[in-house]
Amino acid sequence: MLVRIFAPAKTREDALKFDTVGEWSELKIKIVAEYAKAYTTILRAQKGFTRVYIDAFSGPGRHISKKSGEFIPGSPLEVLAVSPAFDEYHFIDLDRGKLDELRRQVGARPDVTLYQGDCNDVLLKEVFPTVRYEDYRRGLCLLDPYGLSLKWEVIASAGHSRTIDMILNFPVADMNRNALWRDPAKVSADAKKRMTAFWGDDSWSKVAYSTKRGLFEEFPEKEDNETIARAFRKRLKEVAGFAFVSQPLPMRNSKGATIYYLFGASQKEVGVKIIDSVFKKHDRSRRVG
Repeated sequence: MLVRIFAPAKTREDALKFDTVGEWSELKIKIVAEYAKAYTTILRAQKGFTRVYIDAFSGPGRHISKKSGEFIPGSPLEVLAVSPAFDEYHFIDLDRGKLDELRRQVGARPDVTLYQGDCNDVLLKEVFPTVRYEDYRRGLCLLDPYGLSLKWEVIASAGHSRTIDMILNFPVADMNRNALWRDPAKVSADAKKRMTAFWGDDSWSKVAYSTKRGLFEEFPEKEDNETIARAFRKRLKEVAGFAFVSQPLPMRNSKGATIYYLFGASQKEVGVKIIDSVFKKHDRSRRVG
């Protein structure tokens, strides 16, 4: 049997440009694989469950290491190598060329399905509805978006499903670059719209800024990254409906700047205890409280 792919093969002849990734991305891939192994180990001990892995921004399956200049496996290939294995793998990407490359990397596996399209639609319409509580199906979903391209409805759907554990890239650098400017009056309407779509409503503007009094007037002052991450963690629990959410792990570049935070979320306490232990193992700096 061939790997199923819900898109015609790409016909353009131009070569695929692989992403060059830093050490923080290599570490993220390692963290995802470690948690995936722990996740399948736990579920295998509980008879009758179908284990489903979902990667919403899968990419081509391999990247170029900035450190070595060589190809390294991406999260799809690392998770496919995890033992105990998942029963099903669902990989999504908007770029058809990346999926064609991933298909070449994966080979003929009947347990793998590839989807070409916007993950916000694919997850809500095609993938999440198949991971039902009453069918004894449980899923681990990696949401590793390219900046502010993920919509809150996806996160909330995972939380309310009662069946899906989540590892989430919270892209604070992209937020700062596009929406969380020191002067909010200068932020474009489009950037505010994308920030609201990711956050779920416009309450982010109250979280991201506090009011300070100057000599003659009040003015907004931007909060730090940790404050924003703490508020989103609270939102994952109180609004998205995850019973347990990890402390966020800041992923930093070589200059010490936080590129994004990783969150783990689950309906089971043991799930977040495991992800917290994995985060702690790889934590190179103080984490948000």
